[in-house]
Amino acid sequence: MPIRTASARWQGNLTEGSGNIRTGKGGLQGNYSFKSRFEEGEGTNPEELIGAAHAGCFSMAFSKALADAGTTPTSVETTAKVHLDKTDAGMTVTRIELDTVGEVPGIDEAQFAKLAETAKQNCPISRLLSPGAEITLTARLTS
Repeated sequence: MPIRTASARWQGNLTEGSGNIRTGKGGLQGNYSFKSRFEEGEGTNPEELIGAAHAGCFSMAFSKALADAGTTPTSVETTAKVHLDKTDAGMTVTRIELDTVGEVPGIDEAQFAKLAETAKQNCPISRLLSPGAEITLTARLTS
């Protein structure tokens, strides 16, 4: 399997500096700052990138689980809300809320929910993050 890379460059001090984050092949690039991370400033932040990675990984894992069960999805769309909180250990990602909507012909709500939970448990990014962060899932089936 290939090794994935990403890079970041920061210039200046913590509160007034700025930086740029880039994935290895340049598919994603973004500016970030103290304000974009800890306030509501323009730009991205590491937590958004974790959310994007988690949402993407989960969507793929869920699509695979659905197809393996004989119900190939038309689409799976997932949003991840990453909570960065101050704890005794310092700033910590404490919780990630996955919210997914799937358009899956020929499946009932119970099977959909079961496969979504299985995908959450088996997604590589969930496995990486779950020892330290609570991961919740809301899964909705659309027609």
